[in-house]
Amino acid sequence: MSTVNAYAAQSATSPIAPFNIQRREVGPHDVQIEILYCGVCHSDIHQARNEWGGSIFPMVPGHEIVGRIINIGKEVTNFTIGELAGVGCFVDSCRICPSCLAHEEQYCETGMTGTYNGKDKQGNPTYGGYSTQIVVDEKYTLHVSEKLALKGVAPLLCAGITTYSPLRHWKIGKGHKVAVMGLGGLGHMGVKFAVSFGAEVTVLSTSKSKEQDALKLGAHHFAVTSDPETMKGLQGHFDFILNTVSAQHDYNQFLQLLSLNGTMVVVGVPPQPSVVAAFSLIGRRRALAGSLIGGIKETQEMLDYCATHNIVSDVEVIAASEINTAYERMIKGDVRYRFVIDIASLK
Repeated sequence: MSTVNAYAAQSATSPIAPFNIQRREVGPHDVQIEILYCGVCHSDIHQARNEWGGSIFPMVPGHEIVGRIINIGKEVTNFTIGELAGVGCFVDSCRICPSCLAHEEQYCETGMTGTYNGKDKQGNPTYGGYSTQIVVDEKYTLHVSEKLALKGVAPLLCAGITTYSPLRHWKIGKGHKVAVMGLGGLGHMGVKFAVSFGAEVTVLSTSKSKEQDALKLGAHHFAVTSDPETMKGLQGHFDFILNTVSAQHDYNQFLQLLSLNGTMVVVGVPPQPSVVAAFSLIGRRRALAGSLIGGIKETQEMLDYCATHNIVSDVEVIAASEINTAYERMIKGDVRYRFVIDIASLK
């Protein structure tokens, strides 16, 4: 075991503060990563404040991790000391269920092991990337290109794959009219990927002030959803809607914007369940679906695609000591578009 510096929540009501944690010794199949950057996901707030229930304290959040390998186990074959590596939202799964065997570990039938706020197979709590080091099985570790700015790569491990996966699953590309709902950490990555795949992209937002940002990110069109005439004019227009909104909203209003056989995929998590009217779906054979991150294979595919096409997240780098202020700013939507912790500030 080794002691490393971290930032942790001691309870659902306490601020994130300095804390020392124990990392396991490097096993035969493990890699030890010196963390350089860790993205700050909105789910970090939900779990640190126990808003989803079942939180384990003390909690070290962070599942958008990039760094450099400083040690490897004797049976590691896929990584070498000195190379860049990443860790996303989970660090293990059952490995034998149909989902795991299909490289869809995020849907593991016995439950994936979260990078933080989870328990490993020995029953020990998992601690995330608000720390200086992490030890991970090589099968759940990702290769990171030297070509890209590392601070912008970190959020790809959650915000990136969360939007890449549904766009790939529904085979979005040239000829598709795509709407991205919301322009936050998830939405801005959805725009970048959908545009890169060749789709005609419209950003749907309640904030007119985000129009110029949307266009700079590559969106072809922008629509303010609070304008009834705009929404009326878009009815039946889109083949695919990527819904990244986590604020409470009416799904039915946006399902009406889908064309025949159109699909709205939900990746945001509103606080309360949404009522969906049957007629919102059956009138034009529309579909409402959900999607959860991606498996290791697909996440590696996404990272490789980003390296080839020079795609990273737009980020604001902060020191670890600024994390509580960052949380409050995220709640207010005051970030373009992802906070990333410079882990050197923990040392």
